Amino acid sequence: MNVSSRIALILPLVSLISLNCHADEKAVSITPVGSVGDQPAPEFLDLTKTIHAAIVKKAAEQEAGEMKAYTETAPEAEDAEFEMLPIPGGTFTMGSPEGEEGRKADEGPQREIKIEPFWMGKVEVTWDLYRQFMDNENLNYVTRNKNGSLNRDNDRQTPEPNKAEGDETLVDILSQPTAPFHVMHFNMGNGAGYSEDYPACSMTQHAASKFCEWLSAQTGHYYRLPTEAEWEYACRAGSKTAYSFGDDASKLEEYAWFRKNARIDAVYEYEYQPVGEKKPNAWGLHDMHGNVAEWVIDSYQTSYAKVPNGTLNPVQLSKDRYPRVVRGGHFEMDADGLRSAARHPSHPSWKENDPQAPRSIWYHTKARWLGFRIVRPAKIPPVEEMHLLWNTGPGEL
Repeated sequence: MNVSSRIALILPLVSLISLNCHADEKAVSITPVGSVGDQPAPEFLDLTKTIHAAIVKKAAEQEAGEMKAYTETAPEAEDAEFEMLPIPGGTFTMGSPEGEEGRKADEGPQREIKIEPFWMGKVEVTWDLYRQFMDNENLNYVTRNKNGSLNRDNDRQTPEPNKAEGDETLVDILSQPTAPFHVMHFNMGNGAGYSEDYPACSMTQHAASKFCEWLSAQTGHYYRLPTEAEWEYACRAGSKTAYSFGDDASKLEEYAWFRKNARIDAVYEYEYQPVGEKKPNAWGLHDMHGNVAEWVIDSYQTSYAKVPNGTLNPVQLSKDRYPRVVRGGHFEMDADGLRSAARHPSHPSWKENDPQAPRSIWYHTKARWLGFRIVRPAKIPPVEEMHLLWNTGPGEL
């Protein structure tokens, strides 16, 4: 599928978006398969355009060069830092072969997939980076409407225009979560609280995507969730085996926290662990297997049947809130759930502990094993793609 065809697939989804942007249309880096609906989040479109323009401007001011690892600082997260590693572009076989032990039918049919270069977080997003976004109501003394816009009329049910007033900044008026009803670290981590050592957890896919928007606005770099194809490509790091280190599950304890080695707490029995303590894969990424499971952008489809061979970075989309995809397995899972090709669909039961009606679009209060990591494409995509991939959620019930 050529670039024009891919853009043609995107445009019906974002018909309000002008094509008059500064980014190179050839920078389109995904191939949508399916749709999120006619007009994803039109109320936030102007904000996307503003952020996109700032990212393009910053890129124009910097010299192009070889992709290298770097450390980024997030000013709005009390200068929390995170490391990004370069992931080379290439072609790989997505999914597992029929003879792989522990394989499920949704891991096929296998497909040859093309991936363009990107950076990926060395570890999962940690609490010191995520908390300021998540807990902005308490930390910044503001209130939010249900859709995350600033609440200026004391009615959380009525979204208001996303226009800055007074001394409000662009970051202030971006959609951000309403306050959680209890501590979201669930007292895991031996009293560490919202520590830089532990992965943030229990957010929805929508919350993770809006965090990426929030992070992009303050850094001038475009961050988003990985596509399912990007995630598996990065996890495999050139391998074709069940795990990034081979097929021998007896070695998994060297690389991952899972059911066999994460039993710590007498109440919950299993807990998340500090990020980056286990061996990395061949591309330097830690915890791709286990610890917390990781959100990707895609909706969950029962196979790759609709993805043609040779597709550039497919993204399977749906307007439905459930199911969406998480990857990597987590600290309560057995080894086969941590394989590079293993896929896990989200479920409404992940919200069973949410006391609200309707339930929050920001939290999965029963999924304390659920987190994410971020990517940054090497090329800045058109504003249409940027807006779409920040607004694939929350989806329809």
